[in-house]
Amino acid sequence: MSGGRGSIVFLGDDAQGLVLRRYLRGGFAARFARDAYFYTGEQRTRAFHELRLLGALVDLDLPVPAPVAARYVRTRLAYRAELVTARLPPCDTLAARWLAGSMRIADWRAVGACLQRFHRAGVQHVDLNANNVMLGSAGQVWLLDFDRGRLRPPGPWQDAVLARLERSLAKLAGLNPGAPDWREGMLALRSAHDGGA
Repeated sequence: MSGGRGSIVFLGDDAQGLVLRRYLRGGFAARFARDAYFYTGEQRTRAFHELRLLGALVDLDLPVPAPVAARYVRTRLAYRAELVTARLPPCDTLAARWLAGSMRIADWRAVGACLQRFHRAGVQHVDLNANNVMLGSAGQVWLLDFDRGRLRPPGPWQDAVLARLERSLAKLAGLNPGAPDWREGMLALRSAHDGGA
């Protein structure tokens, strides 16, 4: 297992594999219910919501993992859920590439241009961080983890998404003394994002 809270399992091989993600809570709420969510109807479960949203994003030709399946298991007033997506080609997280010192300015610009495509289409990623931006060896960029994401008219929320990414980089820098400076890269990212508007 790997991934954002130990919730990811890779199935199959690199070429034809799938990724199973179990929905887990973070922060304070995880102390009380690590993987249980209040049930308010099948179509409102996190897994079904994200499955539908990813399908819409694939239809918009945006770079996300293709949705395959979702399920939930209900127990009285709560449910637990999982999502299965197609595995991406070999790639690194923005965090891993940056911490390794191999994030080029061209990579930062590619991320900014990718985010601009999502924002122009009205796609809000509510938890954009350096671990759910993926970079391929040929300059490809994908976004992961659209739990609670949504489609909405473009607006001031777009800057909040970029600010969330900045906070994630600043937090990682604080946890990794000697990490490369991320600020110049973020300026290039924002320039590519804003220049494509």
